[in-house]
Amino acid sequence: MQKVEIIDLPYQQNPESLFASVRHLPDALWLDSGYPASSSSQFDIITAHPSITLETIGCVTTTVSLEGTKTSTEEPFSLCEQLFSSKKTDSTYNDYPFAGGIAGYFGYDLGRKDNSALPKLDSLPDMRIGYYQWAIILDHFSKKSTILFNYDCPLGLKKEVLKCIHNRTQNTVKKEENYNIDLFKTTQKKHYLSSVAKVKDYILAGDCYQVNYAQHFSAKLKVDSWKLYKELRKNLPAPYSCYYQLGNTKQAILSFSPERFIKLHGDKVETKPIKGTARRGNDNKSDILQAKGLINSEKNKAENLMIVDLLRNDLGKSCIPGTIKTPKLFELQSFKNVHHLVSTVTGTIRKDQTALSLLRGCFPGGSITGAPKKRAMEIIDELEPCQRSVYCGTIGYISTAGRMDTNIAIRTLVIDGDNIHCWGGGGIVADSNAEDEYQEIFDKIEPLITSNSKQKKAEQPLRPIDK
Repeated sequence: MQKVEIIDLPYQQNPESLFASVRHLPDALWLDSGYPASSSSQFDIITAHPSITLETIGCVTTTVSLEGTKTSTEEPFSLCEQLFSSKKTDSTYNDYPFAGGIAGYFGYDLGRKDNSALPKLDSLPDMRIGYYQWAIILDHFSKKSTILFNYDCPLGLKKEVLKCIHNRTQNTVKKEENYNIDLFKTTQKKHYLSSVAKVKDYILAGDCYQVNYAQHFSAKLKVDSWKLYKELRKNLPAPYSCYYQLGNTKQAILSFSPERFIKLHGDKVETKPIKGTARRGNDNKSDILQAKGLINSEKNKAENLMIVDLLRNDLGKSCIPGTIKTPKLFELQSFKNVHHLVSTVTGTIRKDQTALSLLRGCFPGGSITGAPKKRAMEIIDELEPCQRSVYCGTIGYISTAGRMDTNIAIRTLVIDGDNIHCWGGGGIVADSNAEDEYQEIFDKIEPLITSNSKQKKAEQPLRPIDK
């Protein structure tokens, strides 16, 4: 078992300057809690410069380490398991969410059994995972900051990280910048409406109960992705946010996800699916009415319950029979732009299972596929115009000490060179109103764009990137 060196740092509520000090390092990653706006979120995690990276494109995973580069067609989750199993840390460090380990993202398209015939509109890999040997942890509940170094962390990297942190400059108040993100739709509204009608036909035919159907948008990137992230997080704080800069490239992931996918602490498992959305009101009275309408909506509660049942089944692959519970059902959670119904499903993991086998058994998340999952994903492939990339996959970490926490990668921007990609979707059920579902997508992604951009959407198809 590896040991960990722990160094105390001065606590600061806003970690922006800490992350900025190491952002120049490859694969810089900030798992952002959104604190204090997301007051229930306890930890921020910052790390960079992994010693090993695994990157999957199609059927091939490339592993890069000090020992060289190798490729494999083995299943990506299995390759991550092989890497992770050799890097265990003493479980006494389990009080820290991340004591070094693997972190990054698993894109939605990894969940397909076969290669998708859908075009891919970005050039990001389907998975990018790094093995990190250090991390800064900000605990907002205890008001403490620490930096942890695994004992296998190279001395040169340790010195560089400490120097960067020591030399960092504190954030200064700057004039607020306004960024226009004028999104272009991949498909026309009439195609969306006809696709919803097809989904409802499948539901009436008994193929499925619910399908999470999404739209894709793109825009030109006019600013540095880090500046964009800092501006957006002011207006869109979320408990499972992330800024991830891939390698030394102009690729990045800016996620403002409100949804936890899978958490593992000790032997306790938790997932918190979101299903049911209502736009926030313009004033306190209308906002309360919107919230009450959502809470009392039989359609939205039925939609949520379908996904709860699906996730109970998914957790059953890895949890001890009889331990799966639903302590919270249809709980109202409110964010800057929308109200959501959120349920909580818990379980106890079996001793023969691991964090990665648990994650793989539930992947991709049922809240962004529909039910039953396999048939819903087939219908998604049939009707959506392109692959989902990082969207609806999962971003997070698995600590060598045993803890795991991951999000559902919604409210997420994919930066690919000079292009921005984003998606928005919602669950379609038998009594869905297509026009309402269409508007709900914009209610969800509106904070990611400027307020006047909604009227500027162009009915313009995109061409896939050649790879």
